[in-house]
Amino acid sequence: MVLSLDRWIGKVAVITGASAGIGAELVIRLADAGIIVVGLNRRAIQLADKHANLKDKIHYIQCDISNEADVQNAFKKINKIGVVHILINNAGTTTKNNLFDGEPDTWRKVLDTNVIGTCIVSKEAIKIMTANKIAGQIININSILGHFVYNIPKANIYPASKHALTALTETLRLELIDIDSDIKVTSLSPGPVDNTEFFVRQNVGDGNNGPIKYFLNPEDIADAAMFVLSTPPHLQVAELMLRPLKEPY
Repeated sequence: MVLSLDRWIGKVAVITGASAGIGAELVIRLADAGIIVVGLNRRAIQLADKHANLKDKIHYIQCDISNEADVQNAFKKINKIGVVHILINNAGTTTKNNLFDGEPDTWRKVLDTNVIGTCIVSKEAIKIMTANKIAGQIININSILGHFVYNIPKANIYPASKHALTALTETLRLELIDIDSDIKVTSLSPGPVDNTEFFVRQNVGDGNNGPIKYFLNPEDIADAAMFVLSTPPHLQVAELMLRPLKEPY
Protein backbone atom coordinates (compact mmCIF):
# COMPACT_ATOMS: atom_id res chain seq x y z
CA MET A 1 0.00 0.00 0.00
CA VAL A 2 1.37 3.38 -1.05
CA LEU A 3 0.42 6.27 1.24
CA SER A 4 0.12 9.67 -0.41
CA LEU A 5 -1.76 12.94 0.01
CA ASP A 6 -0.97 14.10 -3.52
CA ARG A 7 -4.50 13.72 -4.89
CA TRP A 8 -5.83 16.15 -2.28
CA ILE A 9 -3.37 18.98 -2.93
CA GLY A 10 -5.24 22.11 -3.99
CA LYS A 11 -8.60 20.53 -3.13
CA VAL A 12 -11.08 21.82 -0.52
CA ALA A 13 -11.54 20.25 2.90
CA VAL A 14 -14.28 21.31 5.32
CA ILE A 15 -13.65 20.89 9.05
CA THR A 16 -16.33 21.53 11.66
CA GLY A 17 -15.47 22.63 15.18
CA ALA A 18 -12.24 24.12 13.86
CA SER A 19 -11.58 26.75 16.52
CA ALA A 20 -9.56 24.76 19.08
CA GLY A 21 -8.14 21.39 20.09
CA ILE A 22 -8.40 18.64 17.47
CA GLY A 23 -10.17 20.89 14.96
CA ALA A 24 -7.55 23.62 15.08
CA GLU A 25 -4.76 21.06 14.71
CA LEU A 26 -6.51 19.51 11.71
CA VAL A 27 -6.85 22.89 10.01
CA ILE A 28 -3.13 23.58 10.25
CA ARG A 29 -2.02 20.08 9.28
CA LEU A 30 -4.20 19.91 6.16
CA ALA A 31 -3.30 23.43 5.06
CA ASP A 32 0.39 22.67 5.57
CA ALA A 33 -0.07 19.67 3.26
CA GLY A 34 -1.31 21.95 0.46
CA ILE A 35 -5.04 21.43 1.00
CA ILE A 36 -7.45 24.38 1.01
CA VAL A 37 -9.23 24.28 4.36
CA VAL A 38 -12.57 25.78 5.36
CA GLY A 39 -13.17 25.78 9.10
CA LEU A 40 -16.76 26.00 10.35
CA ASN A 41 -17.23 27.39 13.86
CA ARG A 42 -20.08 28.68 15.97
CA ARG A 43 -18.07 31.78 16.75
CA ALA A 44 -16.04 33.89 14.36
CA ILE A 45 -12.28 33.37 14.68
CA GLN A 46 -9.18 34.66 12.95
CA LEU A 47 -6.06 32.82 11.90
CA ALA A 48 -3.34 33.14 14.53
CA ASP A 49 -0.29 35.19 13.55
CA LYS A 50 1.99 32.17 13.94
CA HIS A 51 0.16 30.51 11.05
CA ALA A 52 0.00 33.60 8.85
CA ASN A 53 2.09 31.82 6.19
CA LEU A 54 -0.92 29.56 5.57
CA LYS A 55 -3.52 32.30 5.35
CA ASP A 56 -4.10 31.78 1.62
CA LYS A 57 -5.09 28.17 2.28
CA ILE A 58 -7.33 28.68 5.33
CA HIS A 59 -10.82 30.16 5.44
CA TYR A 60 -13.17 30.40 8.42
CA ILE A 61 -16.95 30.61 8.21
CA GLN A 62 -19.18 31.21 11.20
CA CYS A 63 -21.78 28.44 11.29
CA ASP A 64 -23.94 26.61 13.83
CA ILE A 65 -24.06 23.09 12.40
CA SER A 66 -27.24 22.27 14.32
CA ASN A 67 -29.05 24.91 12.24
CA GLU A 68 -29.80 23.60 8.73
CA ALA A 69 -30.24 27.07 7.21
CA ASP A 70 -26.91 28.13 8.70
CA VAL A 71 -25.19 25.09 7.17
CA GLN A 72 -26.78 25.65 3.76
CA ASN A 73 -25.63 29.28 3.76
CA ALA A 74 -22.14 28.18 4.77
CA PHE A 75 -21.92 25.76 1.86
CA LYS A 76 -23.00 28.49 -0.56
CA LYS A 77 -19.93 30.40 0.61
CA ILE A 78 -17.77 27.28 0.39
CA ASN A 79 -18.84 26.75 -3.24
CA LYS A 80 -17.22 30.09 -4.08
CA ILE A 81 -13.94 28.81 -2.66
CA GLY A 82 -13.99 25.46 -4.44
CA VAL A 83 -15.57 22.03 -4.70
CA VAL A 84 -15.58 20.03 -1.47
CA HIS A 85 -13.46 16.87 -1.60
CA ILE A 86 -12.96 16.21 2.13
CA LEU A 87 -15.25 16.60 5.14
CA ILE A 88 -14.08 16.12 8.72
CA ASN A 89 -16.97 16.19 11.17
CA ASN A 90 -15.18 17.25 14.33
CA ALA A 91 -17.71 19.53 16.05
CA GLY A 92 -19.08 18.18 19.30
CA THR A 93 -20.37 19.41 22.59
CA THR A 94 -21.34 18.13 26.02
CA THR A 95 -22.95 19.32 29.20
CA LYS A 96 -22.04 18.50 32.79
CA ASN A 97 -25.07 16.98 34.46
CA ASN A 98 -26.65 13.61 35.14
CA LEU A 99 -29.40 11.68 33.45
CA PHE A 100 -31.32 11.31 36.70
CA ASP A 101 -31.59 15.06 37.40
CA GLY A 102 -30.37 16.90 34.29
CA GLU A 103 -32.28 19.27 32.03
CA PRO A 104 -33.68 17.85 28.76
CA ASP A 105 -32.89 21.10 26.92
CA THR A 106 -29.18 20.57 27.55
CA TRP A 107 -29.39 16.98 26.28
CA ARG A 108 -31.12 18.16 23.11
CA LYS A 109 -28.28 20.61 22.52
CA VAL A 110 -25.77 17.75 22.63
CA LEU A 111 -27.80 15.58 20.25
CA ASP A 112 -28.48 18.49 17.89
CA THR A 113 -24.74 19.12 17.52
CA ASN A 114 -23.15 15.69 17.84
CA VAL A 115 -25.75 13.73 15.85
CA ILE A 116 -28.15 15.87 13.82
CA GLY A 117 -25.54 18.52 12.99
CA THR A 118 -23.15 15.87 11.69
CA CYS A 119 -25.93 14.51 9.47
CA ILE A 120 -26.81 17.97 8.12
CA VAL A 121 -23.22 18.84 7.21
CA SER A 122 -22.60 15.40 5.69
CA LYS A 123 -25.72 15.73 3.55
CA GLU A 124 -24.54 19.03 2.07
CA ALA A 125 -21.01 17.76 1.43
CA ILE A 126 -22.22 14.52 -0.18
CA LYS A 127 -24.57 16.51 -2.41
CA ILE A 128 -21.59 18.40 -3.80
CA MET A 129 -19.31 15.35 -4.07
CA THR A 130 -22.00 13.36 -5.87
CA ALA A 131 -22.89 16.15 -8.31
CA ASN A 132 -19.23 16.49 -9.24
CA LYS A 133 -18.49 12.73 -9.27
CA ILE A 134 -15.82 13.12 -6.60
CA ALA A 135 -14.29 10.15 -4.80
CA GLY A 136 -14.22 12.11 -1.57
CA GLN A 137 -13.46 11.29 2.04
CA ILE A 138 -15.62 11.88 5.12
CA ILE A 139 -14.06 11.43 8.56
CA ASN A 140 -16.28 11.49 11.63
CA ILE A 141 -14.29 12.31 14.75
CA ASN A 142 -15.96 9.87 17.09
CA SER A 143 -14.83 8.71 20.54
CA ILE A 144 -13.93 5.61 22.50
CA LEU A 145 -17.24 6.43 24.22
CA GLY A 146 -18.95 5.58 20.96
CA HIS A 147 -18.01 1.94 21.61
CA PHE A 148 -17.80 1.60 25.40
CA VAL A 149 -19.40 3.39 28.35
CA TYR A 150 -16.97 4.35 31.10
CA ASN A 151 -17.93 5.35 34.62
CA ILE A 152 -17.19 9.04 34.11
CA PRO A 153 -19.05 11.48 36.36
CA LYS A 154 -21.75 13.54 34.63
CA ALA A 155 -21.23 11.97 31.22
CA ASN A 156 -25.04 11.86 30.80
CA ILE A 157 -26.07 11.73 27.13
CA TYR A 158 -22.61 12.21 25.59
CA PRO A 159 -21.74 8.48 25.26
CA ALA A 160 -25.16 7.86 23.71
CA SER A 161 -24.51 10.60 21.15
CA LYS A 162 -21.19 8.98 20.22
CA HIS A 163 -22.74 5.51 19.99
CA ALA A 164 -25.20 7.11 17.59
CA LEU A 165 -22.28 8.47 15.56
CA THR A 166 -20.80 4.97 15.30
CA ALA A 167 -24.09 3.67 13.88
CA LEU A 168 -24.52 6.71 11.61
CA THR A 169 -21.07 6.27 10.10
CA GLU A 170 -21.73 2.65 9.23
CA THR A 171 -25.23 3.42 7.97
CA LEU A 172 -23.82 6.12 5.70
CA ARG A 173 -21.15 3.75 4.38
CA LEU A 174 -23.85 1.25 3.42
CA GLU A 175 -26.07 3.92 1.87
CA LEU A 176 -23.20 5.12 -0.30
CA ILE A 177 -22.58 1.58 -1.48
CA ASP A 178 -26.25 1.37 -2.50
CA ILE A 179 -25.86 4.37 -4.81
CA ASP A 180 -22.51 3.12 -6.18
CA SER A 181 -20.63 6.06 -4.69
CA ASP A 182 -16.84 6.21 -4.41
CA ILE A 183 -17.01 8.42 -1.29
CA LYS A 184 -15.19 6.84 1.66
CA VAL A 185 -16.45 7.16 5.24
CA THR A 186 -14.37 6.68 8.37
CA SER A 187 -15.14 6.67 12.07
CA LEU A 188 -12.05 7.87 13.96
CA SER A 189 -12.46 7.03 17.64
CA PRO A 190 -9.85 8.38 20.08
CA GLY A 191 -9.68 7.75 23.78
CA PRO A 192 -9.28 10.69 26.17
CA VAL A 193 -7.72 13.68 24.42
CA ASP A 194 -6.10 16.50 26.33
CA ASN A 195 -7.44 19.99 25.55
CA THR A 196 -10.89 18.91 24.36
CA GLU A 197 -14.37 19.90 25.47
CA PHE A 198 -15.32 16.64 27.18
CA PHE A 199 -12.20 15.40 28.95
CA VAL A 200 -10.72 17.57 31.67
CA ARG A 201 -7.01 17.03 32.17
CA GLN A 202 -6.24 15.07 35.37
CA ASN A 203 -2.83 14.96 37.07
CA VAL A 204 -1.25 11.86 35.60
CA GLY A 205 -0.30 9.40 38.32
CA ASP A 206 -2.45 10.98 41.03
CA GLY A 207 -4.77 8.15 42.03
CA ASN A 208 -7.10 10.48 43.93
CA ASN A 209 -7.74 12.96 41.18
CA GLY A 210 -10.34 11.33 38.96
CA PRO A 211 -10.78 8.26 36.78
CA ILE A 212 -8.80 9.41 33.72
CA LYS A 213 -5.02 9.20 33.95
CA TYR A 214 -3.71 8.84 30.41
CA PHE A 215 -4.33 11.14 27.47
CA LEU A 216 -3.74 11.49 23.78
CA ASN A 217 -2.83 14.84 22.23
CA PRO A 218 -4.75 16.62 19.46
CA GLU A 219 -1.69 16.02 17.26
CA ASP A 220 -2.25 12.26 17.58
CA ILE A 221 -5.75 12.51 16.16
CA ALA A 222 -4.52 14.78 13.35
CA ASP A 223 -1.84 12.19 12.53
CA ALA A 224 -4.52 9.51 12.30
CA ALA A 225 -6.71 11.65 10.05
CA MET A 226 -3.74 12.30 7.75
CA PHE A 227 -3.16 8.55 7.56
CA VAL A 228 -6.79 7.96 6.55
CA LEU A 229 -6.54 10.63 3.86
CA SER A 230 -3.30 9.15 2.54
CA THR A 231 -4.75 5.71 1.85
CA PRO A 232 -5.41 4.77 -1.81
CA PRO A 233 -8.91 5.24 -3.28
CA HIS A 234 -9.70 1.50 -3.24
CA LEU A 235 -9.02 1.15 0.51
CA GLN A 236 -11.57 2.29 3.08
CA VAL A 237 -10.64 2.67 6.74
CA ALA A 238 -14.07 2.06 8.21
CA GLU A 239 -13.05 2.36 11.86
CA LEU A 240 -9.83 3.54 13.49
CA MET A 241 -9.56 3.47 17.28
CA LEU A 242 -6.78 5.24 19.19
CA ARG A 243 -6.08 4.61 22.87
CA PRO A 244 -3.44 6.01 25.22
CA LEU A 245 -0.79 3.53 26.27
CA LYS A 246 -1.65 1.95 29.66
CA GLU A 247 -5.28 3.03 29.54
CA PRO A 248 -6.98 0.31 31.61
CA TYR A 249 -10.57 0.66 30.39
